[in-house]
Amino acid sequence: MNDINYTDITCSFDETRHLRDGKPIYKRNFIKVMNYHHPGVAAVLDRSGAYHIDIRGKPIYRDRFLKAFGYYEGAAAVSDRSGWFHIDLRAVPIYSERYQWVGNYQEGSCPASNKVGRFFHIDKTGKPEYKKTFAYVGDFKNGAAVAYLDNNIACHIDKKGQFLYQRTYVELGLFHKGLAVARDNRGYCHIDKSGVPIYNNRFSWCEPFYNDFAFAKNTKGNLGRIGLDGSFQPLYIEKG
Repeated sequence: MNDINYTDITCSFDETRHLRDGKPIYKRNFIKVMNYHHPGVAAVLDRSGAYHIDIRGKPIYRDRFLKAFGYYEGAAAVSDRSGWFHIDLRAVPIYSERYQWVGNYQEGSCPASNKVGRFFHIDKTGKPEYKKTFAYVGDFKNGAAVAYLDNNIACHIDKKGQFLYQRTYVELGLFHKGLAVARDNRGYCHIDKSGVPIYNNRFSWCEPFYNDFAFAKNTKGNLGRIGLDGSFQPLYIEKG
């Protein structure tokens, strides 16, 4: 068992156990299991509560929580009757604050919301990284996070809570290879890190670019692929 690499382990389709090469790695079933994360532990739920197990299916600590999620950057989000917070591998809280909700640490920062439902980012000490609060914030990726303002518009912010550019959008996604999906009052498009659309066309929706193409639906309801210049190529459908 010790020679199993946790990256080779998957969740069963019904999410009640973990598999390697399609076979269970331990004998029991859980109410729910999540993926393994470094250093080889997974969040699970059974009748005793939520906690984390090793690759043998054994608890790594005695504590139980209402909810538990995977370890990211050495910390796992959990909740109990006191609220939401993060623990280390010994189930020790890494800070004293309690929040209405917390996400997962990415690039040393984590989205959190306070008791009135305002969002911001916290550092590894559990302290807000800036004074502003937003209607919503997401994870950081490559130094940028999506933030929704009180007037239902969105922008990308930095670790200080400052806008990365002056434009705003109706919807935004994370930057992926330098480009992000965005929606303005004309429809969906892709923007660069200066917040400027990289083409003039708009679509009913679109996905992030994958090797220079993005899956999308045009305004006529046709599915296809977008090129970096915004050109639309309908799907080829064989007939007969």
